[in-house]
Amino acid sequence: MEDAFSRSISEVLGFFGVDPSQGLTDDQVLHHARVYGKNELPEEKRAPFWKLILKQFDDLLVKILIVAAVVSFLLALINGETGIIAFLEPSVILMILAANAAVGVITETNAEKALVELRAYQADIATVMRNGCFSILPATELVPGDIVEVAVGCKIPADMRMIEMLSNQLRVDQAILTGESCSVEKELEATRAVNAVYQDKTNILFSGTVVVAGRARAVVVGVGANTAMGNIRDSILQTDDEVTPLKKKLDEFGTFLAKVIAGICALVWIVNIGHFRDPSHGGILSGAIHYFKIAVALAVAAIPEGLPAVVTTCLALGTKRMARLNAIVRSLPSVETLGCTTVICSDKTGTLTTNMMSVSKICVVHSVLHGPQLSEYNISGTTYAPDGTIFDSTGVQLEFPAQLPCILHMAMGSALCNESTLQYNPDKGNYEKIGESTEVALRVFAEKVGLPGFTSMPFALNMLSKHERASYCNHHWENQFKKISVLEFSRDRKMMSILCSRNQSHILFSKGAPESIISRCSSVLCNEDGSTSVLTSSIRAELEARFQSFAGNEMLRCLAIAIKLLPVSQQSLSFDDEQDLTFIGLVGMLDPPREEVRNAMLSCMNAGIRVIVVTGDNKSTAESLCRKIGAFDHLVDLADHSFTASEFEELPAMQQTMALQRMALFTRVEPSHKQMLVEALQHQNEVVAMTGDGVNDAPALKKADIGIAMGSGTAVAKSASDMVLADDNFATIVAAVAEGRAIYNNTKQFIRYMISSNIGEVVCIFVAAVLGIPETLAPVQLLWVNLVTDGLPATAIGFNKQDSDVMKSKPRKVNEAVVTGWLFFRYLVIGAYVGLATIAGFIWWFIYSDSGPKLPYAELMSFDTCSTRATTYPCSIFEDRHPSTVSMTVLVVVEMFNALNNLSENQSLLVIPPWSNLWLVASIVITMILHMLIMYVRPLAVLFSVTPLSWAEWTMVLYLSFPVIIIDEILKFFSRRSSGRLRLPFRFRRHELLPKKELRDK
Repeated sequence: MEDAFSRSISEVLGFFGVDPSQGLTDDQVLHHARVYGKNELPEEKRAPFWKLILKQFDDLLVKILIVAAVVSFLLALINGETGIIAFLEPSVILMILAANAAVGVITETNAEKALVELRAYQADIATVMRNGCFSILPATELVPGDIVEVAVGCKIPADMRMIEMLSNQLRVDQAILTGESCSVEKELEATRAVNAVYQDKTNILFSGTVVVAGRARAVVVGVGANTAMGNIRDSILQTDDEVTPLKKKLDEFGTFLAKVIAGICALVWIVNIGHFRDPSHGGILSGAIHYFKIAVALAVAAIPEGLPAVVTTCLALGTKRMARLNAIVRSLPSVETLGCTTVICSDKTGTLTTNMMSVSKICVVHSVLHGPQLSEYNISGTTYAPDGTIFDSTGVQLEFPAQLPCILHMAMGSALCNESTLQYNPDKGNYEKIGESTEVALRVFAEKVGLPGFTSMPFALNMLSKHERASYCNHHWENQFKKISVLEFSRDRKMMSILCSRNQSHILFSKGAPESIISRCSSVLCNEDGSTSVLTSSIRAELEARFQSFAGNEMLRCLAIAIKLLPVSQQSLSFDDEQDLTFIGLVGMLDPPREEVRNAMLSCMNAGIRVIVVTGDNKSTAESLCRKIGAFDHLVDLADHSFTASEFEELPAMQQTMALQRMALFTRVEPSHKQMLVEALQHQNEVVAMTGDGVNDAPALKKADIGIAMGSGTAVAKSASDMVLADDNFATIVAAVAEGRAIYNNTKQFIRYMISSNIGEVVCIFVAAVLGIPETLAPVQLLWVNLVTDGLPATAIGFNKQDSDVMKSKPRKVNEAVVTGWLFFRYLVIGAYVGLATIAGFIWWFIYSDSGPKLPYAELMSFDTCSTRATTYPCSIFEDRHPSTVSMTVLVVVEMFNALNNLSENQSLLVIPPWSNLWLVASIVITMILHMLIMYVRPLAVLFSVTPLSWAEWTMVLYLSFPVIIIDEILKFFSRRSSGRLRLPFRFRRHELLPKKELRDK
């Protein structure tokens, strides 16, 4: 029954055919179970494990690598190769792909965990009336129409419509569903609100929420998937994971690279068609296969096999740095996504605020001698910790607040008119509440006031253990005063009273809404000297004006405290006793903003990031908080920047689009509104980060580009998120964004490094094929260079230091390519030099090296006809391992120098020296040691077809390698001078050579 909230009690009971005094009969239960189903969230069918694995290989680059591995293996078998040589290259490629697939499968299970943990919020049992008798049944057996009784501490087992109040009031904590910081009072009357949201349905008890005060009966109107929790489950299931910006760019780069590889491989094979008939090949087919092998080697050279692993490693390094900032990353790609976040949709309660109600201000009557003089005091402290001080209106700290009469009696009333508990949790290292947030705030206030008569009071209290300190002063007053009778809170009186005895005196303490307390007072206690004076109309007007200021301007939740002396013989209370009270003081409390939030808001504005506060609270309360944290500092008028969910929905489509571009506050929202907000912002090409802590936030967290859950939040929210804030601090998000931007910059650097290295390998093979000289590098040597000598420095580049101005620039655009046109030109130049230097080393050994044959260049180009003609040298010289070793060593060393070039995109090595990243220096040293091992350890040398080099050969390697630094320094100079817009004798047709999508994929 979806509209039970708008129906009367008799209509709802009639719809289900149930008598509230008898409950359902057994036949009705069976019928309703068949019609409505069981009261449990159904399990979603999981994708088979084999499908999850296959999904990880659905990527163009991965498919090309698999084809290259298979072809390489088949060609090795065709040529008669056996053993480790034939299997090495394909095996290594497949091992890398298997590792990446494993990471992908783990990531795929995150959503399923969220669904499983959602079940934790379903109640286990319920007190149900059936056949005229109450019994305790498993909550899963409930059906619509069941009459259920709930009391303090009960977890609501299903969505239910209130039908009978068994106490003065019923209050429910539904923060996990709506995000409201205070418990909600429930009522019996039907709701008449148009487009009612969860907060408006005050007669509905929602599944998974908890009763914090009172007792009542209700009829079940929704079970299982047809509850508020069920709606959240459906939203999680319907939410598709968004592809991160970096993943998009890498996918586009893979598509681009695949086309280039295919073109070059085909070109190399076609260019050498004339050589198919060369006698050295033994026939056209053998010649075709030979050059096909070269094309495959070219593909292996062009594909950055280590790129997926290096990207993953760099992001993992970023997660470690973020963990030190209290930001625990659950999804690796979200590390980079943070860097281009343009909008942060922040939950108010618990994220921008502490979610710990605190007394922040009190007001008492100081004196009435010269007219009413009211005094205000401010109380510090924003958590449940009993640490804080009291200041007067001038900012002077009160050394002994308990010596002031009004403050002392307010502390007494706060401790005695209280049913909550404050305790210290040693496992979590913080103070926790049991009961109403407002009552716990009063207990903490009593602790901050302290006790009278001890000049060493503050110091003495600090000597206690945290467990004793939690309620030491409260326990003192509870021991001093013996409770005799209690008048419970009721909605018509809006107050509660308690009768206590102390030292042969009976005292009534009252606490309640200020308008109710003040109207029942006839006298007032003066804070100056402790005297009691008549509450005149002028004093009453002053108090009411101050109350309006607290509640209206400062949006404080206000309570008033009063006392009254009663006869010693009186042992019970009546409503008549709550007259002629003595007014003590006014208490203002709020869910305080976190101290760090204002500076974090300023950092977001400087970084070009817009913050939208999203909350289930009412508009005026949220606007007051936003003013305090600086969310509105840049705004003149709130008219076009603050909307309730219903106001936004009523706007025409065009005005909604405009409103989204200006929105700073979104109030009275429910889960579907949060998800709608994320989707609408994403349609406007925004990269959205959504914060939250409740079950209600899970669908939006999953839908957002990056979902950020609070460490103290629900398990469901954490499972649906990409990142968890261990300290629940909004300021941590800003630090994480800065780290995300730095990680992206480093990611670009190592991607460019690998691109230029691979371009060098392609140039080397292509030029060798065009010139008709012997194969410069064997496939196994290329694989070694790609995986080991490229991989270590590329990973170390991820440790480059964060730029000082990283949070002073606007977020990069989602469609910004990883490598722009000018940068691609730069790395073409570098790559071309790498390839030509490698070829030069190979040719040098044959023509100029003292240890080489010193052949004429024409003889080198005619190597394939050596066996068919008379020569002055043995044909076996072309099988010597020296020339390929020189080429491979030049390739390794030149790439080590190129790694140093990537310490910064545009800064010279003279400004950012190599030792600014010692990890990179160490990786270069390790890489060179590994290269030495394969050269000088004989079994490895045989495996990789290399041989030791002489000093003269090493000298030539350095001569050919070092110029890469000079070339890149020149290119960096032009980049700095013209911001990368160097005037060239030709122009790129596109601003970016690598493909990009203009609009976000939806």
